[in-house]
Amino acid sequence: MEFKDYYTIMGVPREAKPDDIKQAYRKLSRKYHPDVSKEKDAEARFKELGEAYEVLKDPEKRAAYDQLGANWKEGQEFRPPPEWNAGAERAGQGAQWQFNNGDAGDHSDFFETLFRQGFGSAGAGGGARSTGRRPSFSAPGEDRHAKIQIDLEDSYSGVTRTISLRVPEMSDQGHVIPREHQITFTVPKGIRAGQHIRLAGQGSPGVGQGAPGDLYLDVEFKPHQRYRVDKHDVYMDLPIAPWEAALGAEVEAPTPSGRVEVKVPAGSATGRKLRLKGRGLPGVTPGDFYFVLQIVVPTADTDSAKAFYESMASQFKSFNPRAKLEG
Repeated sequence: MEFKDYYTIMGVPREAKPDDIKQAYRKLSRKYHPDVSKEKDAEARFKELGEAYEVLKDPEKRAAYDQLGANWKEGQEFRPPPEWNAGAERAGQGAQWQFNNGDAGDHSDFFETLFRQGFGSAGAGGGARSTGRRPSFSAPGEDRHAKIQIDLEDSYSGVTRTISLRVPEMSDQGHVIPREHQITFTVPKGIRAGQHIRLAGQGSPGVGQGAPGDLYLDVEFKPHQRYRVDKHDVYMDLPIAPWEAALGAEVEAPTPSGRVEVKVPAGSATGRKLRLKGRGLPGVTPGDFYFVLQIVVPTADTDSAKAFYESMASQFKSFNPRAKLEG
């Protein structure tokens, strides 16, 4: 069964106002009325228009259709997801539409599948139950996703944050309008980039008495001037002087969880990694923290500094830093 795009059938955008929908229906129904139209498919088009208008003119039906319609495109096979009815049953509605005799028209299989509960208990003749009540429908709201950026330090300690999101909301007229929504949430200790924070009930509102969906905050780390993250490990370039690298030294350095004393082994070279086990991102299996040594050479900007470098050159005449490039 193919999904039917009622907005395309009516020739209106999804955000069309009720008056625009009514005007489009009047225009097209005159064009395709079987009694006056010479189009070969006039009768079929006229029935499609009536079905589309039946849904889009009613805010409640339109809202229910939009909840599902956002997940399909015209021509795709339509299969309502299991949670469509399950969520409504949890809300105590049983996902039932109830039509009076005037509503139970000649609709497509798509329409009857979407609202099939509404025809109630048919008798032997297959007729629809007439109740005279306004249609009632419940369905769970859609889940939403939003990207957030947090500081690396937030993952080390766990914090409470507040964000402002623009969320879609259905107005009383059946229009989707944006609304500012502030949400306070907890960043759990040890969360990593690529993981998400689930906020139950903060997604799209349900239809009728359907439960709202959930909001998933997809986590990214803000770029940091000192640290970089690889999965659960954290790295930092640690500048050292040539004599610290050659002779060894103990230097103080920062980490996201506080300053530490680092022992630089004698004979260290640029790129050497010094590991602090378990000092990366927290977790059941915490990551490691790595200092990556970077030797910083002083500039020869004074006569005494130049003389010092000249004495070094004389002292290390046999040293060839490009030895590995020869041959």
